[in-house]
Amino acid sequence: MAEKLVVVSDMWGAQKGLWITSYLGYLQQYFDIVFYDSRELAQIENNLTSAEEVYDAFINGGMDRAVSQILIKEQTESHYLTFCAGGTITWHAALKGLPVKSLYAVSPIDLEDQLQGPDCPVSVLFGENDKVTGTDWTIRTGAQVEAIPNFGHDMYSDEKVIQKVCLDLLDLVLKKHYPV
Repeated sequence: MAEKLVVVSDMWGAQKGLWITSYLGYLQQYFDIVFYDSRELAQIENNLTSAEEVYDAFINGGMDRAVSQILIKEQTESHYLTFCAGGTITWHAALKGLPVKSLYAVSPIDLEDQLQGPDCPVSVLFGENDKVTGTDWTIRTGAQVEAIPNFGHDMYSDEKVIQKVCLDLLDLVLKKHYPV
């Protein structure tokens, strides 16, 4: 039986998320996948079009609504692959009891003030040119952090990063099924 993988999009959701189909295409044969659009979870209107408007909507209530929604929707322990705001939603939900086997967060936002991490293996992938958290944060939260050279925040839409993330996730599952 395949492991369950919950994928939580960036703040744009399906609106600007054609890149997500690459992840789903690679991973669907290895995982039972459930996809959530962060913007829908946060109940953010589609008429907001600038990054600043969407980000402000997340900060001003959207993040809390999204955390509440995912806590209601997900009751079984699962692996999580998240992007941008999706990583932050899942992180906060895990701290409130969301059953998470592992969290792989690509370019999460606004986690630098977190004093603790979820009670599961956490991998955080940043672009070198993005706002990368420091060593103190890594120690405090227990997250494994990797910065990819020559990439910025939106790196998760690049085919090289897509392949790396998918291989990392497959490695996680293969190690579980075929321990060395």
